[in-house]
Amino acid sequence: MSSPARSAASSVASFAWYYRPLEWLLLALSRLPMAVLYKVSYGLYLLLAYVVRYRRKVVLTNLRNSFPEKTEAAIEELAHQFYRHFADLMVEILKLATTSQQELRQHISMRNPEVVERHIARGRTVIILASHAGNWEWSLALGTLMFSTGADGVYKPLSNPFFEDFMYRLRTHTGAGLVPMRDTLRHMVQNKDKARPISLVSDQAAGPEDRPYWTTFMHQEAGFYTSTERLAARFQCPVVHVSILRLGQGQYELVLKELYDGDAPMPKEGFPITESFVRHLEQDIRAAPAFYLWTHRRWKHKRPVSQ
Repeated sequence: MSSPARSAASSVASFAWYYRPLEWLLLALSRLPMAVLYKVSYGLYLLLAYVVRYRRKVVLTNLRNSFPEKTEAAIEELAHQFYRHFADLMVEILKLATTSQQELRQHISMRNPEVVERHIARGRTVIILASHAGNWEWSLALGTLMFSTGADGVYKPLSNPFFEDFMYRLRTHTGAGLVPMRDTLRHMVQNKDKARPISLVSDQAAGPEDRPYWTTFMHQEAGFYTSTERLAARFQCPVVHVSILRLGQGQYELVLKELYDGDAPMPKEGFPITESFVRHLEQDIRAAPAFYLWTHRRWKHKRPVSQ
């Protein structure tokens, strides 16, 4: 896999030699046609849902709390639909390691790139708020191809050196730039004169120590990072939400919605952009609940009693 040169901030240590056979296996699998990989994913689905029962308690708890109106039978069915999608997602992400630009475009499209392009034409950085819905990894790869300036994505580095290195190369295969989460502000300062979109997966669980914005999300209190408001205000960045719609197996469409134009005065109190993002995300989840990442412990933090 080819990838752009890394900055010192995003470089990773070399990994142990015994990971090499795993790397060769993963790369060999990624070269298989998607039709074959989806047969592999069906086996993964059976393994995850019925044998390993991967994070089953977390999945069922999240679904029950998010959809209290559903019967237990409906929750169980939704859980199995999720595991089927999750298995597909795993092979789809692996495919990024060797996929061509042409092949990627056959599987994912963007309905309205002009929502971002009109701000790029004005020389502005655009913050794109994504979530763990659909296939967020393919979404960054496509954005890199669709936008005239390419695109960057903020990510949280993995602790395992091999998987960090492998995922870095996979994510940058189509030319995306990656920015470690801790370096987001530094990156924005250094690139404030470059009109290049930057994507944030913004449904991460922010804990009390992060001074989050607390709101109701899928019938539960949840804390959200507030960096979007601060970055948008400091750099006059428009903010766009991306809905990642799954149209069928291996078929996705991105739909962009502007949440903030970068010109209107930012309120001194509150977090209206983040609140708008949460409401749009809720709408997407309710429309297609099986395609959200229910293994994610999104509601693990609780609001402090004093707040």
